[in-house]
Amino acid sequence: MSTVVIAGAAGRLGRRVAALAVADPAVEHVVAVDVAPIRPTDDKVQAHRVDITSADLAPLVERADVLVHLALDADTELRRGGAARVNIGGTRRLLEAATEAEVPHVVVVTSAMVYGAWPNNPLPMTEEAPLRPNPELAFAVQRAQVEQLVADWVDARPGRTAAVLRPCTPLAGGGSWVATALAAASGLTPSEDDPPKQFVHLDDLAAAVDLARRDRLDGPFDVAPDGWIPSDTVRALRGAPPRLRLPTWLGGWVARARWRIARGPIPPGLIPYTIHPWVVANDRITAAGWRPHYTNEEAYVAGTEARWWTLLSPKRKQELALGAVAGLAGAATVAAVAGTRAVLRRRGVARRG
Repeated sequence: MSTVVIAGAAGRLGRRVAALAVADPAVEHVVAVDVAPIRPTDDKVQAHRVDITSADLAPLVERADVLVHLALDADTELRRGGAARVNIGGTRRLLEAATEAEVPHVVVVTSAMVYGAWPNNPLPMTEEAPLRPNPELAFAVQRAQVEQLVADWVDARPGRTAAVLRPCTPLAGGGSWVATALAAASGLTPSEDDPPKQFVHLDDLAAAVDLARRDRLDGPFDVAPDGWIPSDTVRALRGAPPRLRLPTWLGGWVARARWRIARGPIPPGLIPYTIHPWVVANDRITAAGWRPHYTNEEAYVAGTEARWWTLLSPKRKQELALGAVAGLAGAATVAAVAGTRAVLRRRGVARRG
C-alpha cells in the first residue's frame, strides 16, 4: 500500500490525478496539497492548504512513495510577476522535502514549450531534442529550469527516478491561458501558414500522470494525441474571424502595447510559437502503455466555447474585421507620428541650446 503526495491538487489537472489515485486499490493515502481550498471526496484523501514556497513540507511527504508535482503556476505570469517564486522556489523546496523523506519517485508536468519554437525544429520533435525555450517566454524558460532541478535531484542519489511529462497545449472545460494567448497572437504575424497545432485533453494528461506514478516511469515523456492539426482547422473549430495579416512591426507593436497596459493575453516571447512548429511525437509514452481517448480536434472542442463571432452575418464579420485592422494601423501611425515629433522637438531644443 502506497502513499501519494499531490502538490497542486486543487487545480483542474490535480483533481483528476487525485481521483485516479483514490481509485487505485494499491494506494492507501493521498496527501492533497495546494494553496487553494481542497474538498476531499474520499476517506483516503488528506487535504492540506499550504503554500509550498513557505510552509514546512517535510511532514507532508514523510511517508510518501511518490511525489506528484503539479504546482507550477501560470496565472501569476499573466499577473506580471511571482511565477518564478512558485515555479522555481516551490519546486526546490518540494525536492528538498523529498530528499529528507527519502521519496524514491517524482512525477512532474512541465510543457512541450520547453523545446522552443524555432525554424529548424523537426516535425515532430521527440524527447531527444534539446531544450531551447524562447528566452523571452518566462512560462517556457521556468519549466525548463524545473526540469533541470528534477534532473539534479535524480543524479544526486542512486535509486531515485523521475518522470517528466511534457504535454502539448492541455484543454478541458474552459480552455487555458496558453490556448487563449496563442489564438490571440496568431493574428499578429505576417506568415501565410501558421504552424500545425496539438491539444491534449486534461483527462488524457491525468491518465499519463497516473501511469507515470503507477509504473514508476523514468525520464522525459512527450504527451500529445496522435499527429497534429493544421492551423486553418483550428480556426474553423474556433469560429474565428477571417485572417487579415499585420506587418511584422505592427503585430509586435500591438502585442507589446496590449501587454504593457494589461489588456492583452499575449506575454512577451509567445509570438514565435505562432510562427514556428513545436509539435511532439507520442511514441515513448504510448510504448509505456498510454492511449489518448481524445483526438486533437476533440480536445480542442471540449476545451473551448463557441465565439460570438460565429453568430454574425458574413457581411458584418467583414466590416468588423476591416474596421479592427484599420483602427490598429491608425493607432500605430499616431504613435509613430507622436514619437517623430518628440524627437524633432528634442533636436530643436538641442540646436537652440
